Amino acid sequence: MGSRQPKGRSGGRPTLEEVAARAGVGRGTVSRVINGSPRVSAHTRAAVEEAVAELGYVPNTAARALAANRTDSIAVVVPEPESRFFAEPYFSEIIHGVGAALADTDLQLLLTFAGGDRERRRLAQYLSAHRVDGVLLVSVHADDPLPDLLQQLEIPAVISGRRRADEPLASVDSDNFAGARAAVTHLVARGRRRIATITGRLDVYGAQRRLDGYRDALAEAGHEPDEALTARADFTEEGGRRAMADLLARRPDLDAVFAASDVMAAGARQVLRRAGRRIPDDVALVGFDDSAIARHMDPPLTSVRQPIVEMGRTMTDVLLAEIADPRPLAARRLARPQIVLPTELVPRASS
Repeated sequence: MGSRQPKGRSGGRPTLEEVAARAGVGRGTVSRVINGSPRVSAHTRAAVEEAVAELGYVPNTAARALAANRTDSIAVVVPEPESRFFAEPYFSEIIHGVGAALADTDLQLLLTFAGGDRERRRLAQYLSAHRVDGVLLVSVHADDPLPDLLQQLEIPAVISGRRRADEPLASVDSDNFAGARAAVTHLVARGRRRIATITGRLDVYGAQRRLDGYRDALAEAGHEPDEALTARADFTEEGGRRAMADLLARRPDLDAVFAASDVMAAGARQVLRRAGRRIPDDVALVGFDDSAIARHMDPPLTSVRQPIVEMGRTMTDVLLAEIADPRPLAARRLARPQIVLPTELVPRASS
């Protein structure tokens, strides 16, 4: 025989009122027990729990969330095209960390892309309806309107990496400056003298900080600034290829390259190989992220490890604390955390 679904007196699913009647208490008391309130005696709690078990009552979480003005969901918003999301390991590792932080909660996770104006407008309408309790913004550009919209709507939000030094939203980032500085200092210690860099998009604050770290390490080593050794790109493999070709055309005597991501380093490697440059004999190569790409390249890529999974987990923890904070957002702006996690250089055969 199959199991029989318990029914209340009405013949449908048991109601809160029926649980209250069975336990001999009021509806509010049942609600407090179900929601874990400590303001209930042990005897009353036991009576309610027994009634719940006998009737097979299942709380209506959707109704509870509505009553508390909650949706029990958060959104991860990526202001990039889907193609970049699936091409770069950084994004999947962030999501891995977010998922780990949500594993013990009942929150649903919504992933959405906002790489174009149309997608951003559609997302703005969705957020304006307050259909999520909070937002995690990943890979934010300096001119992106979404963070300001979230502030206007008073939706709790955390971003992966500040947009600028005085970021008003809560943020979690890795130490981009120190990571880049360590990479270039490593190349200097290996005896490299003409060290080039391939930057990410400089409307991303983290890319600016990696360029700052590169310049600082060269200055510390007494190297004269040389803009011909800097090529701007966009964190893509194709961008890395184009930038590397430009660098070789401008400074064919370069003997090292610091690429601001492993994906761009992979593109640079292809161009160096086609140009007959041996890695690391002729040109040393260092990336940033320490993704699977770095470990599987030939030769394996020296890279700056940033704790991406930990970033995703920390972002989520900060967001959950923001959502749980009963104060209005305006009252806690000064207390919003700006967390910077340490990076680590991982030397391999490419340098």
